[in-house]
Amino acid sequence: MRTLRDVLVDAERRLAIADVPSPRVDAELLLAHVLDVPRGRMFLSDPADPSDVLRFEALLVKRVARVPLQHLLGEAPFRHLTLAVGRGVFVPRPETESVAELAIRMLRDVTEGSRVAVDLCTGSGAIALAVATEVPGTVVHAVELDEAAAAWARRNVEENAAAVAAVGSSLELHIGDATVAHLGALAPLVGLVDVVVTNPPYIPDAAVPRDPEVAQHDPPRALFGGPDGLDVVRGLAVAAAALLRPGGVLVVEHGDEQGERGGAAGVPHVLREHGAFRDVDDHVDLGGRDRATTAVRV
Repeated sequence: MRTLRDVLVDAERRLAIADVPSPRVDAELLLAHVLDVPRGRMFLSDPADPSDVLRFEALLVKRVARVPLQHLLGEAPFRHLTLAVGRGVFVPRPETESVAELAIRMLRDVTEGSRVAVDLCTGSGAIALAVATEVPGTVVHAVELDEAAAAWARRNVEENAAAVAAVGSSLELHIGDATVAHLGALAPLVGLVDVVVTNPPYIPDAAVPRDPEVAQHDPPRALFGGPDGLDVVRGLAVAAAALLRPGGVLVVEHGDEQGERGGAAGVPHVLREHGAFRDVDDHVDLGGRDRATTAVRV
């Protein structure tokens, strides 16, 4: 009789052949999901139940075809959160956690009045929820244009409402164009926001994402940002300049070639050229790659 270890070894082999980056981890997470137990609580010497094997096989075939692991599990981790994700929304990446950390750090430095933050292009709501739950007493507004992505954000906001309320924060989701957010529902916030944070579409239109999970499953609207990838960033800079109070901070995620070394094709250059920002600095992620630019409203 096959054991769970036999099933796992075979799954790891097949995932490795399919060039899945972390075959052992993915196989364990899928099997734990099917068994409805924590990954570390699987007893691999146990006999494999045929019905569990069938359900596992159905998921494994999709992962071999490079359907994102998060889509198959229905969730993605982000800092201390577990977010619902699936088709139609950009899956939050570990790299973006460092972008959220920058926004959180800037908000914690605000000592007067209530803290106000805006997350533009919120997608699943990952950054907005991290800010709302990690910085007590913060008023957070999240903006998303795509209806499918907004549906996931709405679900995540609802499922984490108690955690947000428990720390005295609030989070409101708005459907609309983030590049003109200051002209719509957020007009009352013009000149009052402490931190604007965004993980916008920044891949150049002609670029082809390396990973099939990105190229075939992430929504194109969340990926591509014009000929040089920075069209949306330029629009967001206008919106952020209007929303931020003097001394407020803009935090923008970007690709690893769009930092200082990107020159005129980099986000720091775009923000300096705008004229409304000072103290423009670039920051690396945990992998040492250029990942985010911060700028202070003059």
